[in-house]
Amino acid sequence: MLHFEAWKRFVILSVFLAGLLFALPNLVSLPFLPGKSINLGLDLRGGSHLLLRADINAVVSERLSDIAEGIRISLREEKVKFKSLSSDNNVVSFVIRDDDDYSKRDNILKEFGDDFVVETNGDTTRINFSESGFIELQSRTVEQAIEIIRRRLDPDGTKEPVIQRQGVDRILVQVPGIDDPERVKALLGRTARLTFQLVDMRVTGAEAKSSGRVPPGSVLLESSSNDGQYYVVEKRVMVSGDMLETASAGFDQNNSPAINFSLNSIGAKKFATVTGNNIGRPFAIILDGLVVSAPTIRAQIFANGQITGDFSIQESNDLALVLRAGALPAPLTVLEERSIGPGLGADSIAAGQIAAIVGVILVILFIVLSYGIYGAMASVGLLVNLMLILGALSLLQATLTLPGIAGIVLTMGMAVDSNVLIFERIREELRRGRAIRDAILAGYSRAIATIIDANLTTLIASILLYVFGSGPVRGFSVTLGIGIITSLFTAILFTRMLIVLWINATKPKTLVI
Repeated sequence: MLHFEAWKRFVILSVFLAGLLFALPNLVSLPFLPGKSINLGLDLRGGSHLLLRADINAVVSERLSDIAEGIRISLREEKVKFKSLSSDNNVVSFVIRDDDDYSKRDNILKEFGDDFVVETNGDTTRINFSESGFIELQSRTVEQAIEIIRRRLDPDGTKEPVIQRQGVDRILVQVPGIDDPERVKALLGRTARLTFQLVDMRVTGAEAKSSGRVPPGSVLLESSSNDGQYYVVEKRVMVSGDMLETASAGFDQNNSPAINFSLNSIGAKKFATVTGNNIGRPFAIILDGLVVSAPTIRAQIFANGQITGDFSIQESNDLALVLRAGALPAPLTVLEERSIGPGLGADSIAAGQIAAIVGVILVILFIVLSYGIYGAMASVGLLVNLMLILGALSLLQATLTLPGIAGIVLTMGMAVDSNVLIFERIREELRRGRAIRDAILAGYSRAIATIIDANLTTLIASILLYVFGSGPVRGFSVTLGIGIITSLFTAILFTRMLIVLWINATKPKTLVI
């Protein structure tokens, strides 16, 4: 009698039941089943495809503008006389009026590291990014943009969008299940840079607009409500949007859509200090360079506040979402957009199902005709293999694409290779005159090394495809890798268990394979 250990049976049964439970949600919808169905990729489910470009020049300009404002404050604190401070043409420049202030200027410039090139020629100073500093800023900006895009498009982590860097400053975005590129562009087109800045009371917005003159250290900004109103606000940012802790859509006292927000501990302290020291002064709420509102500070405000404006309910929900996700480090320009309807995906799924069914039938016919009842047991193992692949994909919540389906179809052919090697080895042992028990044991023991070697090399290739590939290539490598592992399980353990149970139950005098 052939012996098959009880613990092996327990492991096989446990894996079988786990695979069945996780694979069932793809066929039926029952509330008690664990896991979810497999995520379908853009080519199967339809969706939106966008190619974006990050405006690095805008980031450089903004960064140098902030540096210029910081230098202005430092020079004033050190009581250094200067003129012509500007950040035009991606260069910060200024002129020192008094030669005795050169040492103070040099002390201020010491804070600039290798990311900048600082040139001093007498009374004139010029600061711009070095080549390495620009490359680092560019790389960091694109990486931050990818993370912010992911938070905006997939706040719950369930949509599985494809967001990848392409080239130096381009980002590929594919969102399965959303076939409205305008909706996606609305979420990504807004930089969502939120700042709180004090209104300059020395001149009104109308006066500055008509005269074209703005006091030093301030800037003229337009209202977001398109009512033709302008505000003169100080350039210094008192509280920035990166100090936001939460943001949610709500309603104000007039039952109009608004955004409620709360600040983190650092932001709350700064907000309390600014509002406490400037009671009676307008405090501008600025979003992407437009003044949403400029309420007058009536009392000290700490962590919580509300942004009101001319919002619709959908706009307030979207604005709350992008504020929670954070501001984009750079404006994004849409270079290419495509909408893929679900009809094309349905045709692909139907074609994939036909290919899978035909492939399974042909493989089963071949293996049954070649090896009889034992081929039928291998065919049962093949079906269990497919079930385990579906269960693993559902458990990992991997995204299934057309190349992934190709990987599954390829796996079906590979799944029987191990059984063919084992059965052929058993045939050889029987021809040598071995008993049934000895032939089966020898067949499995001598074929395992070849099976593992063959599958291990393919598994290594699939791992390399996953590591160095992207998009559809990764989808193919995932299904191929999972298929290799499950086929090893079914061939070495599951099919062997079926054969042992059959031999022990029927006790045949001769073994015909």
